[in-house]
Amino acid sequence: MAFDLFHYFAEQTRIQKPQLLSQFSPEERQALLLELNALALGKLITEWQQNASHVYLELQQQDQLYIQQVARHMTTSIHNKSTLSKLDFEQGLKEVLSLQLAELKQLDDTGHLGQKGLNELLLGQISYLSGQAEDWVWTTNTLIQLIGSKPVETKQVSLDETIKEFNHMVSHADHHDDHQVAEPTVATIPTWAKILEPAVGLVIIGYLYCAYQQIVG
Repeated sequence: MAFDLFHYFAEQTRIQKPQLLSQFSPEERQALLLELNALALGKLITEWQQNASHVYLELQQQDQLYIQQVARHMTTSIHNKSTLSKLDFEQGLKEVLSLQLAELKQLDDTGHLGQKGLNELLLGQISYLSGQAEDWVWTTNTLIQLIGSKPVETKQVSLDETIKEFNHMVSHADHHDDHQVAEPTVATIPTWAKILEPAVGLVIIGYLYCAYQQIVG
């Protein structure tokens, strides 16, 4: 039953609240809106896990005092590392929380979900939120089970790049060699070697290293 509310809410925020964070570039604004929606939705989930009946009642009443309290709690959290000013952060959170609660109420009214249906819908959002924000977001809204879920981007070094750098090192060493030593011919690497990376790559690099040792030795 659960579908991706996170990106739906973020898109609705962008459309329904054009003035929110309008001082930023479109790219920056989009990133900040995603961040605020992750904070808000994650907080609603943790609040629901603690007391579903209370949150369901607040959802029906659309109580602005409740929204303000939730936003203020995250704004003043020691884990809050947002680049936004405290004022913009709290105001943005209040607007996003208001939108999310209004959308959830509409879903409840039109779909006759009830507390049980909303429970399934909200808890199903955890998988959609996974990997969508930095860890400080999850410590701020206390959805701590998602800490570490965002993949760490690492640069993968290819075999071609490694061999290119190695050949450069060999050429540099040969240039400074006082003795006239015939430079060994570096074997051309066939296409199948690339397919069998990294095992074959290690053999090739070992061969190149031996050649290098002969030059500088």
